[in-house]
Amino acid sequence: MLQGHQSWNFVSRPILTSSATIVGPFEGKGPLALDFDRIHGDTWIGQESWEKAEKRLLEEATELAIEKAGLEKEQVQFFLGGDLLAQLVSSNFAARTLGIPFLGIFGACSTSMEGLALAAQMVDANNAHTVMCGTSSHNSSAEKQFRYPTEYGGQKPPTAQWTVTGGAAAIVQAEDHIKTESKVEGTRSIRVTGATIGRIIDMGISDPFNMGGAMAPAAVDTITAHFRDFQRSFEDYDLIATGDLGHVGHQIARDLLKKHGIKVSDEKFKDCGKMIFGDNPTVLAGGSGCACSATVTYGHILNKMKAGELKKVFIAATGALLSPLSYQQKESIPCICHGVVLEAE
Repeated sequence: MLQGHQSWNFVSRPILTSSATIVGPFEGKGPLALDFDRIHGDTWIGQESWEKAEKRLLEEATELAIEKAGLEKEQVQFFLGGDLLAQLVSSNFAARTLGIPFLGIFGACSTSMEGLALAAQMVDANNAHTVMCGTSSHNSSAEKQFRYPTEYGGQKPPTAQWTVTGGAAAIVQAEDHIKTESKVEGTRSIRVTGATIGRIIDMGISDPFNMGGAMAPAAVDTITAHFRDFQRSFEDYDLIATGDLGHVGHQIARDLLKKHGIKVSDEKFKDCGKMIFGDNPTVLAGGSGCACSATVTYGHILNKMKAGELKKVFIAATGALLSPLSYQQKESIPCICHGVVLEAE
């Protein structure tokens, strides 16, 4: 049901039954390595192109999520997916392999939470009882489309971020349709209890190497809207994690929240783009890409929730909605942020 101006309160509290995360070798060397289901030894993943490698990442994530839920793919009613590549080729071709009724979505790096919010909405409204959402990104395919191919060896400024190579998927179900084999003894159920849908925010930034700075105002807009609609604050959460603002954007978001009069808890306010690679200087300002918030949330954060270390979290995934064409036409970068509330029982 509608909560406030731009949020949803999921009365039936759909359950996030299972999730799966597949990453590349670089991500597998980071501080969250133990939270990923599968780490590939090279970025080709046995394919002949970067785009096919990305498609395979998403295929593996969706297949594993279905398996972990104790389901057959025919029991999944809808699949919501999106990615960064033109015409969503990774998601479309993965959906071709799966054969599940498919809705392609695009929110750039916010796609993970856009998909999860829509999946929970479908279940909560009784329009489905089993929905899968997923997304992917690949460092080399993204570089080729949005910047320069990696072979070019172009230098980047300190504000630039590293696109995560990975795929992630989750299954959302109505409680009375969960298979008993998907329940693990001693772990807590994860419920999707709310969402806040973001607005397009454009502060006139046009530098494609400063995604964090461009997206930070959108993250702040959605977080403040969420607090307003639900009458909540940082005190109501164990963790609020932005999608992929990186070191630069996360600091800007922190400063903007304080300017809005919001008391920011340093322990509770984190960023997936900072978490996935830690302080590795190779990534410059941190991680980005559709798979950034998806792999961190569906791996690391969910594991902490199941273990009882986190009870209530708000994931605010951000996305920069530029394209190579819009950049060439001197357009600024419109951004968005979608947030989802997860609670452990």
